[in-house]
Amino acid sequence: MAFIKEESEDVKIEETFTVKQEDPQEQTELIEENKGRKEEKHHVKIEEKTNLQTDGILKWRDQNRFTCTQCGKSFGRKGDFFKIHMRIHTGEKPFTCTQCGKSFSRSSHLNEHMKIHTRERPFTCTQCGKGFTLSSHPNRHKKIHTREKPFTCTQCGKTFNYSSCLNEHMRIHTGEKPFTCTQCGKSFSRSSHLNEHMIHTGEKPFTCTLCGKSFGRNFDLKTHMTIHTEENTFTCTQCGKSFSRSSHLNEHMKIHTRERPFTCTQCGKGFTLSSHPNRHKKIHTREKPFT
Repeated sequence: MAFIKEESEDVKIEETFTVKQEDPQEQTELIEENKGRKEEKHHVKIEEKTNLQTDGILKWRDQNRFTCTQCGKSFGRKGDFFKIHMRIHTGEKPFTCTQCGKSFSRSSHLNEHMKIHTRERPFTCTQCGKGFTLSSHPNRHKKIHTREKPFTCTQCGKTFNYSSCLNEHMRIHTGEKPFTCTQCGKSFSRSSHLNEHMIHTGEKPFTCTLCGKSFGRNFDLKTHMTIHTEENTFTCTQCGKSFSRSSHLNEHMKIHTRERPFTCTQCGKGFTLSSHPNRHKKIHTREKPFT
């Protein structure tokens, strides 16, 4: 054990404490702990000239950061945060919902998920009144009203409302496909694409708690739930008609703007929906599939 009490013109440490010379981590934590005690009147003055042992101890702070070998992310100490982070790589999800069986890597994520079953939506948009389960969601949602897209792709210039959307988009350029099917080994750039692919197993893990109908995708379940809740949160500012999905509202708006971006290659007629030209082509081919 080394006894440290330094006092000079340049450095004055008015607190006496002991540290293990052979354990730099303990030294670092002890210094940080003493430095952070606001209620104590002890203080450390470190001026420009430092030629004492304290200088060497302070340098150990950077050396004692724990780095994840999988992705390179660093942590101040190897504690709970490090363990929680490692679950991203190991896939460990120890917290399970008793209602639907879905599992999560963090207890806080499970608590937020439970609001789906309780239908608790305490956070609302001040513009349209739509409710959300998470406090951060109204701020993200507001970008729909402001049409703000602050995240720009450096490769092609495309802009996005959310950083997560930009990150997903970047995989188009990088070719990264981190989500792999355990059944056949096929990889995907998005987790949602993997979930869609997993339908080939016939598994339908997403079940409606109101009528018992099951779905292969969580997105399909959410769409189905609007039947029960009659939730139409996306409203047309032109005519007041409401829709359960923003994509449906966007398609509807083309009626007012008279935008017809999809054209028939045979006669040039324009349509608002991408599926309409294919339907229209049957006029030219005289195809009559329904007898």
